[in-house]
Amino acid sequence: MPKNSKAVKRELDDDVTESVRDLLSNEDACDDSFKKSSLIVNNHEGEGKECDVEEGGSDAEEEERPAWNSKLQYILAQVGFSVGLGNVWRFPYLCQKNGGGAYLVPYLILLILIGIPLFFLELAVGQRIRRGSIGVWNYISPRLGGIGFASCVCFFVALYYNVIISWSLFYFSQSFQQPLPWHECPLVKNKTNVVPECEKSSATTYYWYREALDISDSISESGGLNWKMTVCLLIAWSMVCLAMIKGIQSSGKVMYFSSLFPYVVLICFLVRSLLLKGSVDGIRHMFTPKLEIMLEAKVWREAATQVFFALGLGFGGVIAFSSYNKRDNNCHFDAVLVSFINFFTSVLATLVVFAVLGFKANIMNSKCVAIGILEQSLIPHHINLTQVNEVSGEDYHKMIEVIKGVKEEEFSSLGLEACSIEDELNKAVQGTGLAFIAFTEAMTHFPASPFWSVMFFLMLVNLGLGSMFGTIEGILTPLIDTFKVRKEFLTVGCCVLAFSIGLLFVQRSGNYFVAMFDDYSATLPLLIVVILENVAIAWFYGIDKFFEDLKDMLGFMPYRFYYYMWKYITPILLMVLLCSSFIQLIMTPPSYSAWIQEEAIEKTLRFPPWGIVVCISLVVMAILPVPVLFGLRYFNIIDENTSGLSTVSYKKGRIIKETARPEEDDDASLIHGKSPSEAPSPMPGNSIYRKQSGSGGTDVDTAPNGRYGIGYLMADMPDMPESDL
Repeated sequence: MPKNSKAVKRELDDDVTESVRDLLSNEDACDDSFKKSSLIVNNHEGEGKECDVEEGGSDAEEEERPAWNSKLQYILAQVGFSVGLGNVWRFPYLCQKNGGGAYLVPYLILLILIGIPLFFLELAVGQRIRRGSIGVWNYISPRLGGIGFASCVCFFVALYYNVIISWSLFYFSQSFQQPLPWHECPLVKNKTNVVPECEKSSATTYYWYREALDISDSISESGGLNWKMTVCLLIAWSMVCLAMIKGIQSSGKVMYFSSLFPYVVLICFLVRSLLLKGSVDGIRHMFTPKLEIMLEAKVWREAATQVFFALGLGFGGVIAFSSYNKRDNNCHFDAVLVSFINFFTSVLATLVVFAVLGFKANIMNSKCVAIGILEQSLIPHHINLTQVNEVSGEDYHKMIEVIKGVKEEEFSSLGLEACSIEDELNKAVQGTGLAFIAFTEAMTHFPASPFWSVMFFLMLVNLGLGSMFGTIEGILTPLIDTFKVRKEFLTVGCCVLAFSIGLLFVQRSGNYFVAMFDDYSATLPLLIVVILENVAIAWFYGIDKFFEDLKDMLGFMPYRFYYYMWKYITPILLMVLLCSSFIQLIMTPPSYSAWIQEEAIEKTLRFPPWGIVVCISLVVMAILPVPVLFGLRYFNIIDENTSGLSTVSYKKGRIIKETARPEEDDDASLIHGKSPSEAPSPMPGNSIYRKQSGSGGTDVDTAPNGRYGIGYLMADMPDMPESDL
């Protein structure tokens, strides 16, 4: 039976004195009929805000805000976003460079001290406030609302990241040939001699720089568009657009393939490479720890940077994905699970890379030995020259020592090299050099090499797309939440704009711009963004209040470990990392690695003056929204109280922007919030409007954009005098 008006009055009086958070979380206690008219909350700034931007009502009521179809789909989305190309070509390089297996120790320590706490923090605020990065940080502290806009720096990353996917698409399309087109050097047209550029380098190096990129000699020489890469870039952006056009409803389904397929390929590669000669040498090299390197500060700095970027912190994608979760989802479990999946994926990829590089090192060592056997009369008798490929490195070294002893004066002129598998494995390669040169060269020696090439580059495409989905979601979700535009239009517009700007990267000099954006558009700005995120929660919003929110969401109080991490340890470690990165940036002159066609070698060149200006502009533009928005709100140029970014309404967890309604024009009853001195709520001065329902159970009130609905539902009580409320 419906409750009488006095009972309703008593419940409302009790609830209004509480924070909106408590009102929403206690909605379950209300009668079902209590949910038939609208409750609109116009958030006016007070000393603190505790306004939930999500539904706390009945679980049976379906949320209108898009939601994940299942927990598995959400986990795969977060894994797909965090596990990217860096796990395959950056982590193995750092492992090789910084002490092999010993590098895993600082990485694990910093994953626990920096990675998991910050990842948990971003998951929690997204799930708690249920908005994109702009809405989240504007809600936490309007003066720090620029953090959300700065998170959209991931747009710069998306511009060049999709170019890497287009390179992978090109190699994928060229892999359906036997032999592979980079198997051997091409001949000069109408002649029998090899192309000089290829002869001076190698077949895979030549194919990468000349056939794929058709690269110019410097960043100043544009050279026009590379039409092959332009088409591949168009295909890459089309794939992203089609997958993202319906939001998580479309991208979530794609995640089942794009997130899981790379693991299938990595496992297949690991099994196949372990059957190849020399793979064990590579894995042994990886796990041989160089403990003395662990004491170097540079190793810890690079480990911290890798942890930071491996989880996609500061991009906005983590917050965007978690904002579509249910309020009671255990985001702490998600943070730990995804972080360790990311770590073990990096280790798996490193095993594959070192196994393949060990196989390649054995082949190169055999060639070196074959070339080095010149003085047959001086070779020890037990070596069979008819089986040069079976000559061991130990036998070859004995031969070198004999020749050196007999022809000491002439030894240097013989051109004999000290062939060593260890030396081959110590040749550190990363990024495009690993994927498109070293790995492609190794695959030419695989049996059924086209099949493995197709699988490898399809894996790179899927790894890239998984990260791109999270990156683009980190851009679209806050813009849609803030400006209320249709998802489809914004997605298409964003992809068209990104493709247009991306033409910069598919010029003949495009690879140099990719390197520039990679070095300067993300590192410092994202570090600053994450530091501000941490400080905003721990010191502005209040770590104790945040812990209460977590307890309310999770049903248990998180470990005290996170309290000290968020408040003290993690900000200090991030500041140290920021300072060291800034010092390194200043001490290292802005430069890039250029491919010189005449000499067929890479040379380090300084950026021209305009290039230095672009580098500085990338850093400044990325972080500029933070001080600008702070200044505008500090000096009340933008009113914190009436900003459209902080005035929101709720309906089934969906957030809309409300326009201010004059009291005299509102035919609904008004519930005045108590003064700050009277109310225990940390959000004083809120005005709560109850809109009467029209006949037939439909709301008379409609939002400015009907697509986004309005507030919480309350009982239809036409017979109750307004004075009773």
